[in-house]
Amino acid sequence: MKPGSRTAAGIAVPMLAVAMSLLVPAATVRAQVPERSAVARTPVVLVHGYNADPGVWGGLREDLTSEGYTDAELFSFGYDTHRSVNEVLSGELAAYVESVKRQTGASRVDLVAHSFGSLVTRWYVKYDPAGQASVAHWVSLAGPNHGTGTAWACALWDQACRDMTPGSYVQKGLAAGDETPGAVRYATWWSNCDEVINPDSSVHLTGATNNAAGCLAHNDLLGDDTVSRGVRAFLRS
Repeated sequence: MKPGSRTAAGIAVPMLAVAMSLLVPAATVRAQVPERSAVARTPVVLVHGYNADPGVWGGLREDLTSEGYTDAELFSFGYDTHRSVNEVLSGELAAYVESVKRQTGASRVDLVAHSFGSLVTRWYVKYDPAGQASVAHWVSLAGPNHGTGTAWACALWDQACRDMTPGSYVQKGLAAGDETPGAVRYATWWSNCDEVINPDSSVHLTGATNNAAGCLAHNDLLGDDTVSRGVRAFLRS
């Protein structure tokens, strides 16, 4: 681990381990929004990646709290990562965002996504009628925004993996027209040592602020101090 980073539950570097990590089921944490009062800041909704759960956001949540965010301003969307981006998951996210808005009194939220969560959040922003009006900032950490070849390892039997493959229906839909539509501010962080996103350039989006994170493993972007500082600065912009 390079200095200045925190260890996250990682995916091993060898390609075989990458493929296996795509196949291991993880416990699903259902999205529940507790009763909360009105907040002053734009609420942040954290959206985890494939075969993960909201627990991966511990480090970033701590950092946001240290900057003054309260529990009433930080939310983690939990979902079944084996479902379809366009047919199921984006709709579940839309309902969750609306619930956050109602319970906080906020008109918009900030979305921070890791890996597969980037596709779920992008589809919501691009195609949901309320998406662009409901999101102020959108952040993708190591997102397969133009597909990743490693997803072929499980695409035969897993819908989410099929959505992540280059040229899939979801990838074509997200690439059509403007990749960063509306007045939403978009930013991505990518690594040139990412063992899951292949090619590395898949993360980049036209119209977004695309940030190089250095040589970090796929899940290490979740806990890296420099990435965290960049994300927090972007959310303040």
